[in-house]
Amino acid sequence: MIEVEGLTKYYGAKAAVDNVSFNAGRGEILGFLGPNGAGKTTTMRILTCYLPPSDGTARVAGHDILEDPTAVRRSIGYLPENVPLYGDLSVTAYLDFVGSLKGLARADRVSRAGRVMEQCGVVEVAKQPIGTLSRGYRQRVGLAQALLGDPQVLILDEPTVGLDPRQIVEIRNLIKSLAGERTIILSTHILPEVSLVCQRVIIINNGVLVTDDTPENLVGDLRRTTSVEVTVRGDFAGIQAALRRLNDVADVRRLDSPSEGVVRLVVDPIGDADVREEVAARLVSAGFGVLGLQSQSLSLEDIFVELVTEERAEDGAAAPGSRRREDGF
Repeated sequence: MIEVEGLTKYYGAKAAVDNVSFNAGRGEILGFLGPNGAGKTTTMRILTCYLPPSDGTARVAGHDILEDPTAVRRSIGYLPENVPLYGDLSVTAYLDFVGSLKGLARADRVSRAGRVMEQCGVVEVAKQPIGTLSRGYRQRVGLAQALLGDPQVLILDEPTVGLDPRQIVEIRNLIKSLAGERTIILSTHILPEVSLVCQRVIIINNGVLVTDDTPENLVGDLRRTTSVEVTVRGDFAGIQAALRRLNDVADVRRLDSPSEGVVRLVVDPIGDADVREEVAARLVSAGFGVLGLQSQSLSLEDIFVELVTEERAEDGAAAPGSRRREDGF
């Protein structure tokens, strides 16, 4: 449904997007994740034909963004970060206006507006001026306008920014309900959004694609299943000395002391060795009381930080690549 090949965008000498390639299939919710300034919004604007690329191209629903931008726009429903709403119009009047811009006949505008208002949960405020609505309802109206042309692809740029926790949950559930036949790209820097909504995640940093995988695979690939967090009754020096004698233990680090005479620590293995059983046996045989033992794992946030940090380190070590450049966009 979406095929991106070598997408590059320069602003002067700076590459906001640098040779990015990825695909998104029909019905898939793809998370486009990265810190502020990573190149997410620039990529979204290129895919929606709002900006031309400096190099590379993309196809949306079979249409090339450079050769047939009009067909691409007809295939896409776009919710930008700042929703283009008119506060003095009612929801119904606004959707009718947007429908006319999309070239819909009057009868189609009425029927489709009714359908997307029901789908997005704004029927009860249909006659109210948009300027009187809460931020959550305004986001729903923004989603309704994106859906008005019955697009095959939805591109949502930071759809939950500025919402309260209840509104965030509502919008997330709404986005999930819109998948199926439609392909959705969800651009965000909010990590829980990815794990709760998206089936695949792309991480971009400094305009460069860092990784492309499912949230589950990212966690599985980087999970520290063999690092062990242990809560032990005894003195840390004695515990540390006992555990460091184990062949597969690289280090023993103290975290804190939850209570008097109790220490919480992390045992780091050598390589990918699983030292849980060995650690427990050594502590018991040495006379220490084991109160708790569990594997440590990385959260999606930890993974994001690790991947971005790793990418920056590699980028700093590598010589700058040469890419075709155009200035003036």
